[in-house]
Amino acid sequence: MWNQDSLQQLVKDQLSDYLFVVVSNREPYIHNYVNDKIECIVPASGLTIALDPVMRTCGGTWVAHGSGTADREVVDAHNRVLVPPDTQSYTLRRVWLTENEVDKYYFGFSNETLWPLCHIVYQRPEFNMDDWNTYKYVNRLFADAVLDEIGERKAFVFIQDYHLTLLSRMLKAKNHRNIVAQFWHIPWPNPEAFRICPWQNEILYGLLGNDLLGFHIAYHRNNFLDTVDRTLECRIDYERFSVCHSDHTTFVSPFPISVDFDRISENVQKPEVEQEITVLKKKFGLKDQTIGIGLDRIDYTKGIPERLKAIDLLLTRYPKYKNKLVFFQLAEPSRTKIQKYQSLNNEIDKLVEEINFKYRSDSWQPIIYIKEHKSPVTLLAFNRMASFCLVSSLHDGMNLVAKEFVSTRIDEDGVLILSRFTGASRELDEALLINPYAIDEIAETIHTAIQMPADARKKRMIKLRQRVCENNIYRWAADIITELVKIESI
Repeated sequence: MWNQDSLQQLVKDQLSDYLFVVVSNREPYIHNYVNDKIECIVPASGLTIALDPVMRTCGGTWVAHGSGTADREVVDAHNRVLVPPDTQSYTLRRVWLTENEVDKYYFGFSNETLWPLCHIVYQRPEFNMDDWNTYKYVNRLFADAVLDEIGERKAFVFIQDYHLTLLSRMLKAKNHRNIVAQFWHIPWPNPEAFRICPWQNEILYGLLGNDLLGFHIAYHRNNFLDTVDRTLECRIDYERFSVCHSDHTTFVSPFPISVDFDRISENVQKPEVEQEITVLKKKFGLKDQTIGIGLDRIDYTKGIPERLKAIDLLLTRYPKYKNKLVFFQLAEPSRTKIQKYQSLNNEIDKLVEEINFKYRSDSWQPIIYIKEHKSPVTLLAFNRMASFCLVSSLHDGMNLVAKEFVSTRIDEDGVLILSRFTGASRELDEALLINPYAIDEIAETIHTAIQMPADARKKRMIKLRQRVCENNIYRWAADIITELVKIESI
Protein backbone atom coordinates (compact mmCIF):
# COMPACT_ATOMS: atom_id res chain seq x y z
CA MET A 1 0.00 0.00 0.00
CA TRP A 2 1.52 3.28 -1.11
CA ASN A 3 0.96 6.48 0.86
CA GLN A 4 2.65 9.84 1.45
CA ASP A 5 5.29 8.40 3.73
CA SER A 6 6.29 5.48 1.51
CA LEU A 7 6.42 7.69 -1.60
CA GLN A 8 8.50 10.26 0.25
CA GLN A 9 10.92 7.53 1.29
CA LEU A 10 11.16 6.25 -2.30
CA VAL A 11 11.99 9.74 -3.57
CA LYS A 12 14.57 10.17 -0.81
CA ASP A 13 16.19 6.82 -1.61
CA GLN A 14 16.13 7.03 -5.40
CA LEU A 15 16.00 10.70 -6.39
CA SER A 16 17.72 12.53 -3.56
CA ASP A 17 20.35 13.91 -5.92
CA TYR A 18 17.75 15.27 -8.33
CA LEU A 19 15.56 18.34 -8.33
CA PHE A 20 11.94 17.23 -8.89
CA VAL A 21 10.23 19.41 -11.52
CA VAL A 22 6.66 19.05 -12.80
CA VAL A 23 5.69 20.98 -15.94
CA SER A 24 2.14 21.56 -17.16
CA ASN A 25 0.09 24.17 -18.94
CA ARG A 26 -2.43 24.50 -16.11
CA GLU A 27 -1.28 25.63 -12.69
CA PRO A 28 -2.39 23.84 -9.51
CA TYR A 29 -3.37 27.09 -7.75
CA ILE A 30 -4.77 30.24 -9.32
CA HIS A 31 -4.79 33.66 -7.67
CA ASN A 32 -7.69 35.86 -8.73
CA TYR A 33 -9.08 39.20 -7.70
CA VAL A 34 -12.51 38.74 -6.10
CA ASN A 35 -14.20 41.93 -4.86
CA ASP A 36 -10.83 43.70 -4.75
CA LYS A 37 -9.32 40.89 -2.67
CA ILE A 38 -6.94 38.17 -3.78
CA GLU A 39 -8.32 34.65 -3.47
CA CYS A 40 -6.54 31.38 -4.24
CA ILE A 41 -8.62 28.70 -5.96
CA VAL A 42 -8.01 25.14 -7.16
CA PRO A 43 -8.98 24.79 -10.84
CA ALA A 44 -11.35 22.08 -12.06
CA SER A 45 -8.70 19.80 -13.46
CA GLY A 46 -8.11 16.10 -13.00
CA LEU A 47 -4.42 16.68 -13.65
CA THR A 48 -3.97 19.17 -10.82
CA ILE A 49 -6.15 17.18 -8.41
CA ALA A 50 -3.98 14.12 -9.07
CA LEU A 51 -0.53 15.73 -9.00
CA ASP A 52 -0.91 18.18 -6.12
CA PRO A 53 -0.72 15.41 -3.46
CA VAL A 54 2.45 14.09 -5.15
CA MET A 55 4.07 17.52 -5.08
CA ARG A 56 3.03 18.07 -1.46
CA THR A 57 4.87 14.85 -0.67
CA CYS A 58 7.95 15.19 -2.90
CA GLY A 59 8.50 18.94 -2.83
CA GLY A 60 10.33 20.55 -5.74
CA THR A 61 9.04 22.97 -8.37
CA TRP A 62 5.93 23.05 -10.55
CA VAL A 63 6.28 25.13 -13.74
CA ALA A 64 2.99 26.27 -15.27
CA HIS A 65 1.24 29.08 -17.12
CA GLY A 66 0.15 31.87 -14.78
CA SER A 67 -3.44 32.54 -15.81
CA GLY A 68 -5.04 34.20 -12.78
CA THR A 69 -5.94 37.88 -12.63
CA ALA A 70 -3.80 38.30 -9.50
CA ASP A 71 -1.07 35.76 -10.27
CA ARG A 72 1.57 38.44 -10.89
CA GLU A 73 0.79 40.13 -7.57
CA VAL A 74 1.85 37.19 -5.40
CA VAL A 75 5.07 36.00 -7.08
CA ASP A 76 8.59 37.07 -6.18
CA ALA A 77 11.15 38.61 -8.53
CA HIS A 78 11.77 35.18 -10.07
CA ASN A 79 8.06 34.52 -10.75
CA ARG A 80 7.84 32.00 -7.90
CA VAL A 81 5.28 31.51 -5.14
CA LEU A 82 5.07 28.83 -2.44
CA VAL A 83 1.96 26.63 -2.52
CA PRO A 84 -0.42 25.39 -1.20
CA PRO A 85 -1.25 28.54 0.78
CA ASP A 86 -1.73 26.57 4.01
CA THR A 87 1.36 24.33 4.01
CA GLN A 88 3.72 25.89 1.39
CA SER A 89 5.02 22.45 0.43
CA TYR A 90 6.51 23.28 -2.97
CA THR A 91 7.34 26.09 -5.38
CA LEU A 92 5.10 27.20 -8.25
CA ARG A 93 7.07 28.89 -11.04
CA ARG A 94 4.79 30.80 -13.39
CA VAL A 95 5.32 31.29 -17.12
CA TRP A 96 3.69 34.40 -18.61
CA LEU A 97 1.96 34.27 -21.98
CA THR A 98 0.39 37.05 -24.00
CA GLU A 99 -3.29 36.89 -24.94
CA ASN A 100 -2.30 36.14 -28.54
CA GLU A 101 -0.04 33.27 -27.43
CA VAL A 102 -2.83 31.78 -25.31
CA ASP A 103 -5.27 32.06 -28.23
CA LYS A 104 -2.99 30.27 -30.68
CA TYR A 105 -1.04 27.85 -28.48
CA TYR A 106 -3.80 26.86 -26.02
CA PHE A 107 -7.19 27.52 -27.64
CA GLY A 108 -5.81 27.02 -31.13
CA PHE A 109 -3.32 24.20 -31.53
CA SER A 110 -3.77 22.42 -28.20
CA ASN A 111 -7.57 22.43 -28.13
CA GLU A 112 -8.72 22.83 -31.72
CA THR A 113 -6.05 20.54 -33.19
CA LEU A 114 -4.66 17.99 -30.72
CA TRP A 115 -7.72 17.62 -28.47
CA PRO A 116 -10.22 16.62 -31.21
CA LEU A 117 -7.49 14.70 -33.04
CA CYS A 118 -6.96 12.43 -30.01
CA HIS A 119 -10.59 12.14 -28.84
CA ILE A 120 -12.65 10.12 -31.29
CA VAL A 121 -15.95 11.96 -30.83
CA TYR A 122 -16.53 13.08 -34.42
CA GLN A 123 -15.25 16.63 -34.02
CA ARG A 124 -13.03 17.71 -36.90
CA PRO A 125 -9.62 19.13 -35.86
CA GLU A 126 -8.41 22.42 -37.28
CA PHE A 127 -4.89 22.72 -38.72
CA ASN A 128 -3.55 26.27 -38.69
CA MET A 129 0.11 27.05 -39.42
CA ASP A 130 0.11 30.20 -37.26
CA ASP A 131 -1.23 28.20 -34.31
CA TRP A 132 1.47 25.57 -34.85
CA ASN A 133 4.24 28.17 -34.95
CA THR A 134 2.97 29.78 -31.74
CA TYR A 135 2.71 26.35 -30.11
CA LYS A 136 6.38 25.73 -30.91
CA TYR A 137 7.34 29.15 -29.55
CA VAL A 138 5.45 28.62 -26.28
CA ASN A 139 7.07 25.20 -25.82
CA ARG A 140 10.39 27.05 -26.08
CA LEU A 141 9.24 29.53 -23.40
CA PHE A 142 8.46 26.63 -21.08
CA ALA A 143 11.84 25.04 -21.86
CA ASP A 144 13.64 28.28 -20.96
CA ALA A 145 11.73 28.50 -17.66
CA VAL A 146 12.50 24.88 -16.74
CA LEU A 147 16.16 25.20 -17.63
CA ASP A 148 16.35 28.39 -15.56
CA GLU A 149 14.91 26.54 -12.56
CA ILE A 150 17.29 23.62 -12.96
CA GLY A 151 20.48 25.59 -13.45
CA GLU A 152 23.47 23.29 -13.04
CA ARG A 153 21.61 20.74 -10.91
CA LYS A 154 20.57 17.28 -12.00
CA ALA A 155 16.81 17.09 -12.37
CA PHE A 156 13.92 14.72 -12.91
CA VAL A 157 11.52 16.65 -15.13
CA PHE A 158 7.98 15.30 -15.29
CA ILE A 159 6.03 16.85 -18.20
CA GLN A 160 2.26 16.68 -18.35
CA ASP A 161 -0.02 16.22 -21.31
CA TYR A 162 -0.49 17.34 -24.90
CA HIS A 163 0.28 21.05 -24.55
CA LEU A 164 4.03 20.39 -24.38
CA THR A 165 4.85 17.71 -26.95
CA LEU A 166 8.10 19.38 -28.02
CA LEU A 167 9.47 20.17 -24.56
CA SER A 168 11.36 16.98 -23.74
CA ARG A 169 13.46 17.18 -26.90
CA MET A 170 14.29 20.84 -26.17
CA LEU A 171 15.38 20.00 -22.62
CA LYS A 172 17.51 17.05 -23.67
CA ALA A 173 19.24 19.16 -26.32
CA LYS A 174 20.41 21.59 -23.62
CA ASN A 175 21.21 19.07 -20.88
CA HIS A 176 21.19 15.36 -21.68
CA ARG A 177 21.89 14.46 -18.01
CA ASN A 178 18.35 15.35 -16.98
CA ILE A 179 15.87 12.51 -16.61
CA VAL A 180 12.76 13.49 -18.57
CA ALA A 181 9.41 11.73 -18.44
CA GLN A 182 6.03 12.72 -19.83
CA PHE A 183 2.52 11.57 -19.03
CA TRP A 184 -0.17 11.79 -21.72
CA HIS A 185 -3.47 12.37 -19.90
CA ILE A 186 -5.80 11.97 -22.89
CA PRO A 187 -6.31 9.07 -25.32
CA TRP A 188 -3.86 8.38 -28.13
CA PRO A 189 -5.75 7.56 -31.34
CA ASN A 190 -5.02 4.88 -33.90
CA PRO A 191 -2.46 5.65 -36.65
CA GLU A 192 -5.14 6.23 -39.28
CA ALA A 193 -6.66 9.03 -37.21
CA PHE A 194 -3.35 10.65 -36.26
CA ARG A 195 -1.81 10.64 -39.72
CA ILE A 196 -4.02 13.52 -40.91
CA CYS A 197 -1.96 15.88 -38.71
CA PRO A 198 0.46 17.80 -40.98
CA TRP A 199 3.03 17.99 -38.18
CA GLN A 200 2.84 14.42 -36.93
CA ASN A 201 6.57 13.81 -37.51
CA GLU A 202 7.60 16.82 -35.41
CA ILE A 203 5.20 15.88 -32.61
CA LEU A 204 6.36 12.27 -32.47
CA TYR A 205 10.01 13.32 -32.66
CA GLY A 206 9.41 15.71 -29.77
CA LEU A 207 7.74 13.08 -27.59
CA LEU A 208 10.56 10.62 -28.24
CA GLY A 209 12.90 13.02 -26.47
CA ASN A 210 11.53 11.54 -23.24
CA ASP A 211 13.25 8.75 -21.37
CA LEU A 212 9.81 7.48 -20.33
CA LEU A 213 6.42 8.20 -21.89
CA GLY A 214 3.32 7.14 -19.98
CA PHE A 215 -0.30 6.56 -20.97
CA HIS A 216 -3.31 5.56 -18.89
CA ILE A 217 -3.90 2.17 -20.49
CA ALA A 218 -2.07 -0.34 -22.69
CA TYR A 219 -4.45 0.33 -25.59
CA HIS A 220 -3.26 3.96 -25.86
CA ARG A 221 0.37 2.87 -25.53
CA ASN A 222 -0.08 0.37 -28.36
CA ASN A 223 -1.75 2.99 -30.55
CA PHE A 224 1.23 5.29 -29.98
CA LEU A 225 3.77 2.61 -30.86
CA ASP A 226 1.83 1.72 -34.01
CA THR A 227 1.74 5.41 -34.97
CA VAL A 228 5.49 5.75 -34.51
CA ASP A 229 6.10 2.53 -36.44
CA ARG A 230 4.14 3.79 -39.45
CA THR A 231 5.54 7.32 -39.39
CA LEU A 232 9.22 7.44 -38.38
CA GLU A 233 12.37 5.53 -39.29
CA CYS A 234 13.05 3.92 -35.93
CA ARG A 235 13.52 0.62 -34.12
CA ILE A 236 10.69 -0.58 -31.89
CA ASP A 237 11.22 -3.33 -29.32
CA TYR A 238 7.76 -4.73 -28.61
CA GLU A 239 9.07 -6.96 -25.82
CA ARG A 240 10.40 -4.02 -23.83
CA PHE A 241 7.93 -1.50 -25.31
CA SER A 242 10.68 0.90 -26.29
CA VAL A 243 11.52 3.06 -29.29
CA CYS A 244 15.06 3.79 -30.44
CA HIS A 245 15.20 6.93 -32.58
CA SER A 246 18.12 9.32 -33.24
CA ASP A 247 20.34 7.30 -30.87
CA HIS A 248 17.93 7.80 -27.99
CA THR A 249 15.68 5.17 -26.40
CA THR A 250 12.23 6.00 -25.08
CA PHE A 251 10.35 3.48 -22.95
CA VAL A 252 6.56 3.57 -23.28
CA SER A 253 4.33 2.18 -20.52
CA PRO A 254 0.77 2.35 -19.14
CA PHE A 255 0.32 3.94 -15.70
CA PRO A 256 -3.36 4.30 -14.72
CA ILE A 257 -3.59 7.59 -12.82
CA SER A 258 -5.65 7.84 -9.67
CA VAL A 259 -6.59 10.08 -6.72
CA ASP A 260 -5.57 10.52 -3.08
CA PHE A 261 -8.10 8.05 -1.71
CA ASP A 262 -7.20 8.49 1.97
CA ARG A 263 -7.24 12.27 1.84
CA ILE A 264 -10.61 12.41 0.07
CA SER A 265 -12.11 9.84 2.47
CA GLU A 266 -10.85 11.91 5.39
CA ASN A 267 -11.98 15.28 4.01
CA VAL A 268 -15.51 14.08 3.28
CA GLN A 269 -16.00 13.37 6.99
CA LYS A 270 -15.22 16.93 8.09
CA PRO A 271 -17.99 18.95 9.79
CA GLU A 272 -18.00 21.59 7.04
CA VAL A 273 -19.07 18.95 4.51
CA GLU A 274 -22.00 17.91 6.69
CA GLN A 275 -22.91 21.58 7.10
CA GLU A 276 -22.76 22.06 3.34
CA ILE A 277 -25.07 19.08 2.78
CA THR A 278 -27.60 20.69 5.11
CA VAL A 279 -27.30 24.01 3.26
CA LEU A 280 -27.73 22.38 -0.15
CA LYS A 281 -30.78 20.36 0.92
CA LYS A 282 -32.43 23.50 2.23
CA LYS A 283 -31.46 25.59 -0.80
CA PHE A 284 -32.89 23.12 -3.32
CA GLY A 285 -35.81 21.89 -1.22
CA LEU A 286 -34.53 18.32 -1.04
CA LYS A 287 -36.25 15.83 1.22
CA ASP A 288 -36.32 12.15 0.35
CA GLN A 289 -35.74 12.40 -3.40
CA THR A 290 -33.29 10.17 -5.25
CA ILE A 291 -30.32 12.34 -6.21
CA GLY A 292 -28.12 11.80 -9.25
CA ILE A 293 -25.04 13.84 -10.12
CA GLY A 294 -22.86 14.62 -13.10
CA LEU A 295 -19.61 16.52 -12.44
CA ASP A 296 -17.77 17.78 -15.52
CA ARG A 297 -16.07 20.54 -17.38
CA ILE A 298 -18.34 21.60 -20.22
CA ASP A 299 -16.66 19.69 -23.01
CA TYR A 300 -18.01 17.81 -26.03
CA THR A 301 -16.10 14.69 -24.94
CA LYS A 302 -18.07 14.38 -21.68
CA GLY A 303 -21.41 13.29 -23.17
CA ILE A 304 -23.50 15.82 -21.25
CA PRO A 305 -26.28 16.19 -23.89
CA GLU A 306 -26.58 12.41 -24.13
CA ARG A 307 -27.05 11.99 -20.39
CA LEU A 308 -29.67 14.76 -20.28
CA LYS A 309 -31.58 13.04 -23.07
CA ALA A 310 -31.37 9.82 -21.07
CA ILE A 311 -32.96 11.56 -18.07
CA ASP A 312 -35.72 12.74 -20.41
CA LEU A 313 -36.29 9.19 -21.70
CA LEU A 314 -36.21 7.75 -18.17
CA LEU A 315 -39.00 10.08 -17.02
CA THR A 316 -41.07 9.22 -20.10
CA ARG A 317 -40.71 5.47 -19.59
CA TYR A 318 -41.02 5.57 -15.81
CA PRO A 319 -43.40 8.37 -14.77
CA LYS A 320 -43.13 7.14 -11.17
CA TYR A 321 -39.85 9.08 -10.91
CA LYS A 322 -41.59 12.42 -11.39
CA ASN A 323 -41.20 14.50 -8.21
CA LYS A 324 -38.92 11.77 -6.83
CA LEU A 325 -35.72 12.13 -8.90
CA VAL A 326 -33.45 15.17 -9.00
CA PHE A 327 -30.40 15.16 -11.26
CA PHE A 328 -27.71 17.77 -10.53
CA GLN A 329 -25.46 18.59 -13.44
CA LEU A 330 -22.49 20.55 -12.09
CA ALA A 331 -20.53 21.91 -15.01
CA GLU A 332 -17.61 24.31 -15.09
CA PRO A 333 -17.39 26.47 -18.24
CA SER A 334 -14.35 25.63 -20.33
CA ARG A 335 -12.66 27.01 -23.48
CA THR A 336 -15.57 29.35 -24.12
CA LYS A 337 -13.59 31.26 -26.76
CA ILE A 338 -13.88 28.25 -29.08
CA GLN A 339 -17.01 28.13 -31.26
CA LYS A 340 -17.61 24.41 -30.72
CA TYR A 341 -17.74 24.98 -26.98
CA GLN A 342 -20.07 27.95 -27.36
CA SER A 343 -22.41 25.75 -29.41
CA LEU A 344 -22.22 23.01 -26.79
CA ASN A 345 -23.11 25.50 -24.03
CA ASN A 346 -26.14 26.61 -26.00
CA GLU A 347 -27.22 23.02 -26.67
CA ILE A 348 -27.02 22.09 -22.98
CA ASP A 349 -28.89 25.24 -21.89
CA LYS A 350 -31.67 24.46 -24.37
CA LEU A 351 -31.93 20.79 -23.34
CA VAL A 352 -32.16 21.64 -19.64
CA GLU A 353 -34.85 24.23 -20.30
CA GLU A 354 -36.90 21.89 -22.53
CA ILE A 355 -36.72 18.89 -20.19
CA ASN A 356 -37.58 20.92 -17.10
CA PHE A 357 -40.49 22.61 -18.91
CA LYS A 358 -41.77 19.20 -20.02
CA TYR A 359 -41.87 17.60 -16.56
CA ARG A 360 -41.69 20.27 -13.85
CA SER A 361 -44.33 20.82 -11.20
CA ASP A 362 -44.84 23.73 -8.80
CA SER A 363 -42.25 22.45 -6.35
CA TRP A 364 -40.01 20.21 -8.48
CA GLN A 365 -37.91 20.08 -11.61
CA PRO A 366 -35.91 17.04 -12.71
CA ILE A 367 -32.63 18.75 -13.66
CA ILE A 368 -30.77 21.38 -11.66
CA TYR A 369 -27.99 22.78 -13.82
CA ILE A 370 -25.20 24.57 -11.96
CA LYS A 371 -22.81 26.20 -14.40
CA GLU A 372 -20.06 27.70 -12.25
CA HIS A 373 -16.93 26.85 -10.31
CA LYS A 374 -17.69 25.11 -7.02
CA SER A 375 -15.46 24.77 -3.95
CA PRO A 376 -13.95 21.40 -2.99
CA VAL A 377 -16.27 21.29 0.05
CA THR A 378 -19.36 21.70 -2.14
CA LEU A 379 -18.19 19.00 -4.54
CA LEU A 380 -17.59 16.60 -1.65
CA ALA A 381 -21.08 17.36 -0.34
CA PHE A 382 -22.71 16.57 -3.70
CA ASN A 383 -20.75 13.31 -3.95
CA ARG A 384 -21.96 12.28 -0.51
CA MET A 385 -25.59 13.22 -1.18
CA ALA A 386 -25.87 11.34 -4.45
CA SER A 387 -27.58 8.00 -4.92
CA PHE A 388 -25.74 7.60 -8.22
CA CYS A 389 -22.98 9.35 -10.18
CA LEU A 390 -23.28 9.34 -13.97
CA VAL A 391 -20.01 9.48 -15.93
CA SER A 392 -20.95 9.26 -19.61
CA SER A 393 -17.78 10.44 -21.38
CA LEU A 394 -17.78 9.68 -25.09
CA HIS A 395 -14.00 9.19 -24.97
CA ASP A 396 -11.69 9.81 -22.02
CA GLY A 397 -8.14 9.06 -21.00
CA MET A 398 -9.05 8.08 -17.44
CA ASN A 399 -11.79 10.23 -15.81
CA LEU A 400 -10.92 10.89 -12.20
CA VAL A 401 -14.46 12.04 -11.33
CA ALA A 402 -15.38 8.35 -11.14
CA LYS A 403 -12.56 7.60 -8.69
CA GLU A 404 -13.33 10.71 -6.62
CA PHE A 405 -16.95 9.61 -6.26
CA VAL A 406 -15.88 6.18 -5.04
CA SER A 407 -13.40 7.74 -2.59
CA THR A 408 -16.12 9.87 -0.98
CA ARG A 409 -18.44 6.93 -0.29
CA ILE A 410 -17.38 6.14 3.25
CA ASP A 411 -20.96 4.87 3.76
CA GLU A 412 -20.23 2.11 1.19
CA ASP A 413 -23.37 3.12 -0.69
CA GLY A 414 -24.16 4.75 -4.01
CA VAL A 415 -23.88 3.50 -7.58
CA LEU A 416 -21.30 4.53 -10.17
CA ILE A 417 -22.57 4.51 -13.78
CA LEU A 418 -19.52 4.62 -16.02
CA SER A 419 -18.83 4.90 -19.74
CA ARG A 420 -17.06 1.95 -21.32
CA PHE A 421 -14.94 4.45 -23.25
CA THR A 422 -13.06 5.78 -20.22
CA GLY A 423 -9.75 4.49 -18.94
CA ALA A 424 -11.40 4.11 -15.52
CA SER A 425 -13.73 1.40 -16.85
CA ARG A 426 -10.71 -0.92 -17.25
CA GLU A 427 -10.24 -0.84 -13.45
CA LEU A 428 -13.69 -0.09 -12.06
CA ASP A 429 -15.62 -2.96 -13.60
CA GLU A 430 -17.92 -3.20 -10.56
CA ALA A 431 -19.52 0.01 -11.83
CA LEU A 432 -22.55 -0.22 -14.11
CA LEU A 433 -20.89 0.14 -17.52
CA ILE A 434 -22.68 1.89 -20.38
CA ASN A 435 -22.28 2.83 -24.02
CA PRO A 436 -22.55 6.65 -23.70
CA TYR A 437 -23.94 7.01 -27.23
CA ALA A 438 -26.88 4.67 -26.48
CA ILE A 439 -29.54 6.88 -24.85
CA ASP A 440 -31.86 3.90 -24.21
CA GLU A 441 -29.09 2.00 -22.45
CA ILE A 442 -28.20 4.95 -20.23
CA ALA A 443 -31.85 5.43 -19.23
CA GLU A 444 -32.32 1.76 -18.37
CA THR A 445 -29.05 1.70 -16.43
CA ILE A 446 -30.16 4.68 -14.33
CA HIS A 447 -33.37 2.77 -13.62
CA THR A 448 -31.28 -0.26 -12.58
CA ALA A 449 -29.14 1.91 -10.30
CA ILE A 450 -32.16 3.45 -8.56
CA GLN A 451 -33.84 0.06 -8.06
CA MET A 452 -30.70 -1.79 -6.95
CA PRO A 453 -31.06 -3.39 -3.48
CA ALA A 454 -28.95 -1.92 -0.68
CA ASP A 455 -26.87 -5.09 -0.19
CA ALA A 456 -25.97 -5.19 -3.91
CA ARG A 457 -24.97 -1.52 -3.83
CA LYS A 458 -22.78 -2.11 -0.81
CA LYS A 459 -21.10 -5.17 -2.33
CA ARG A 460 -20.20 -3.25 -5.47
CA MET A 461 -19.01 -0.15 -3.62
CA ILE A 462 -16.79 -2.10 -1.22
CA LYS A 463 -14.97 -3.63 -4.20
CA LEU A 464 -14.70 -0.26 -5.96
CA ARG A 465 -13.28 1.40 -2.86
CA GLN A 466 -10.76 -1.38 -2.37
CA ARG A 467 -9.60 -0.99 -5.97
CA VAL A 468 -9.13 2.79 -5.74
CA CYS A 469 -7.56 2.53 -2.29
CA GLU A 470 -4.92 0.09 -3.52
CA ASN A 471 -4.28 1.85 -6.84
CA ASN A 472 -4.05 5.38 -5.43
CA ILE A 473 -2.13 8.40 -6.70
CA TYR A 474 0.94 7.51 -4.63
CA ARG A 475 1.19 4.11 -6.26
CA TRP A 476 0.91 5.80 -9.68
CA ALA A 477 3.82 8.13 -8.86
CA ALA A 478 5.84 5.32 -7.28
CA ASP A 479 5.40 3.10 -10.36
CA ILE A 480 6.67 5.89 -12.62
CA ILE A 481 9.65 6.68 -10.40
CA THR A 482 10.52 2.99 -10.04
CA GLU A 483 10.38 2.57 -13.83
CA LEU A 484 12.65 5.57 -14.31
CA VAL A 485 15.19 4.16 -11.87
CA LYS A 486 15.21 0.90 -13.86
CA ILE A 487 15.79 2.84 -17.07
CA GLU A 488 18.67 4.78 -15.56
CA SER A 489 20.38 1.55 -14.54
CA ILE A 490 20.22 0.06 -18.06
